[in-house]
Amino acid sequence: MALHIVAHRPDPAVISLPWGTPLEEWTDDYVVPLPRGLSRHVVRIVRLRGRTYAVKETVEEIAFREYRLLRDLQRIGLPAVMPQGVVTGRTDAAGEELPAALVTQHLSFSMPYRSLFAHGLRADNLPSLVDALVVLLVRLHLADFYWGDVSLSNVLFRRNAGGFAAYLVDAETGELREQLSRGMREHDVTVATENVFAELLDLQASGAVDADLRPHEVVAMLQDRYTALWDQLTGAEEFSLEEIWRIERRIERLNELGFDVEELDIVTDFDGDTVRIQPQVVELGHHCRELRGLTGLDVEDAQARRMLNDIAAYTASHDLGREDRSLVANRWLGDVYEPLMAMVPADRRGKLQPAELFHQVLEHRWYLSEQAGREVDIFETARDFIDTQLPARPDEVIAEDL
Repeated sequence: MALHIVAHRPDPAVISLPWGTPLEEWTDDYVVPLPRGLSRHVVRIVRLRGRTYAVKETVEEIAFREYRLLRDLQRIGLPAVMPQGVVTGRTDAAGEELPAALVTQHLSFSMPYRSLFAHGLRADNLPSLVDALVVLLVRLHLADFYWGDVSLSNVLFRRNAGGFAAYLVDAETGELREQLSRGMREHDVTVATENVFAELLDLQASGAVDADLRPHEVVAMLQDRYTALWDQLTGAEEFSLEEIWRIERRIERLNELGFDVEELDIVTDFDGDTVRIQPQVVELGHHCRELRGLTGLDVEDAQARRMLNDIAAYTASHDLGREDRSLVANRWLGDVYEPLMAMVPADRRGKLQPAELFHQVLEHRWYLSEQAGREVDIFETARDFIDTQLPARPDEVIAEDL
């Protein structure tokens, strides 16, 4: 049987991988030591000519279905790993057929939840992980995507200004529907609580989290936060004409959560005395779109909000309030952000995503200023952080990814 590769933006180097060998036998000549989550399939992370990929063995039909679904999720802008291709027609040296393989691009600066705990994450960080999973699930449901197997294991996490952003990494059981029913949403939430409960028990058994952690409280929090966010984003609100300001306030609340309102349904009653509003289309990314428009930087939303706040502080401290915001933002890039990033030695750039490093330098600045009893210079802070804090952090990408 001839080797067959169906690929999106094909990388010719993929052909050079040892497809005639089972994945579990691939050697360090191809496999790179990046953390990967638990999977029912054999998965390997490989490095090819400056690019990093995840390769998963699976059934051919399932591989193609997941490949196409991940492409659909990319097209509509949802946070998921990017599919690279499907490899079929694999045979070993004896001519025996080998499983098909799904190839996806490795998500840089991301880690599975187990690796986060192995590298020092504590039980009191679990609410941040739960929040990230909830935001991901709500976004998928808003796009009428049924996941079917919601769990921490099927997600990769990126640091996001002290919290986390979650990306779907396994869409094997997923389905994009014309309209997602309430029952299917509730089923996804139920599956999430069951899987997360089991995963937390497993973490406890391995000693990765405190023995006094109460998994049932964590999964109850997951369910409560899902309901609260879904209601905030989709719930209807009624008020009198004298309270018309509440339309703007509803939009502001959603912006504060990081969501833009793309479409709002506004209905008045027969007499025109009562107004009913309900968001119809909302999308996460309010702050990152604003920052991208000002600076061209593409970061997670909470990171963008922190950077926008720093641009505002820069504007005030340099008395630039009357200047065009784009000009001020570009001046901030040249005066603050880019010089700070240039301070990081090449061998430490794989430890934190640049925007997350900037956030943590700002956090470190507050700590140093408290100790010194004065405002510590941002570059003095960065030097101290790079010298005293950054070396102890694990690498989150391999050096060639930078």
